[in-house]
Amino acid sequence: MKIAVLDDYQNVALDCADWSDLNAQVEVFNSYLPDADELVRRLAGVEVVVAMRERTQFTADVLHRLPDLKLLVTTGPRNAAIDVAAATRLGIVVSGTGYYPEPTVELTWALILAAVRNLPAEERSMRDKGWQHTVGTELRGKTLGLLGLGNLGSRVARIGQAFGMDTIAWSQNLTPPRAAEHGVRAVTKEELFANADVLSVHLVLGPRTQGLVGSTELFAMKPSAILVNTSRGPIIDQDALLDALRRKAIRCAALDVYDTEPLPADHPFRTLTNTVLTPHIGYVTRELYEVFYRDAVEDITAFRAGQPIRVIG
Repeated sequence: MKIAVLDDYQNVALDCADWSDLNAQVEVFNSYLPDADELVRRLAGVEVVVAMRERTQFTADVLHRLPDLKLLVTTGPRNAAIDVAAATRLGIVVSGTGYYPEPTVELTWALILAAVRNLPAEERSMRDKGWQHTVGTELRGKTLGLLGLGNLGSRVARIGQAFGMDTIAWSQNLTPPRAAEHGVRAVTKEELFANADVLSVHLVLGPRTQGLVGSTELFAMKPSAILVNTSRGPIIDQDALLDALRRKAIRCAALDVYDTEPLPADHPFRTLTNTVLTPHIGYVTRELYEVFYRDAVEDITAFRAGQPIRVIG
């Protein structure tokens, strides 16, 4: 059996699980393959692909051109980069792995703290042999706005409350009783953007949420507000966000996710001084990677035994 492990940027997949019992030929790809033709060429003859969630695109066209592919394992329980319906039609089994939200919650707060205390600028100053030159702001007594109060948003709210923040939230299906269960006050969408000192996005990307945050929402925010996105880039209209940042309509955007990933080297986000940027590392921890790759090996073992597990679709 030929197995390809894709998008292992840190080259840790083989160390995070025991692959030896598979008695298979495992090839690891450490770089992103954006070109569909190159991807198909590299995966010729491969029977099993282990894909990191939402990195390499497996469109219907790509899947049609991989006749030897029998099992496609994605890390995590879902992957918007895979055309699961097309895979099913072609007889390709798609399996997922375990996942838990705490690493992304922790990174959300790393971004918030970096933004409110100007850590990127102060860190650069220290490396340039300088000293303090900015004045940060406190979280205590400020308002944390949560765009989405599900599995992730509710955990982020709990930490905000520990900092002494007032927590408010909105999503299309959020009710006041549901918000109250988490000590959060449900508000309208307009109130959320107008009142939040820190606004953190925690929604699943889909037709109803793509472009949900646009110019109207961004220019309704306080000039001192910080926008944080560790969910998915296209939830926020990128052009509108660039415009708001250039015009200083908000203080800062702290981002871990983007419309195009990896983020192009010449992307304007990289040159703006009122951004805090990380390269989609919300789920990138040793502990979670061990879950991903351990479960991937289990998925392959079960598939070979004729009893696929964690099947998606």
